[in-house]
Amino acid sequence: MDERRALRVSEAVREELSEIIGFETDDPRLLAVEVTDVHVSMDGRHANIRVAARGTEREQHLSMAALDHAEAYLRHELASRLSLRRVPELHFERDKAPDADSRIDFLIKRAKKSRGRTEK
Repeated sequence: MDERRALRVSEAVREELSEIIGFETDDPRLLAVEVTDVHVSMDGRHANIRVAARGTEREQHLSMAALDHAEAYLRHELASRLSLRRVPELHFERDKAPDADSRIDFLIKRAKKSRGRTEK
């Protein structure tokens, strides 16, 4: 998989996981979880997912445990929504310092990319 495709797949996985975790799961431990970044490996087999978990240290730990428990469900949902040859294994890690500035920079880059596509 080339670099641009890996970036597109990473963004698609991030969007779908954000929607699934934020709106479609019934687990109350996942209410305080937000997907901040996804990096899919070049071979498409692994996805490192950074999440921001709000709350106390204990609540954050419970949220991460709930994500690990829901991995198979999340992979299944991704498989049904994305047309990928291989759905990557999901590896969750807590984003220690979710930075609003990095999120804003990401959104600006994404807007520039989409604007560039419409001009062509």
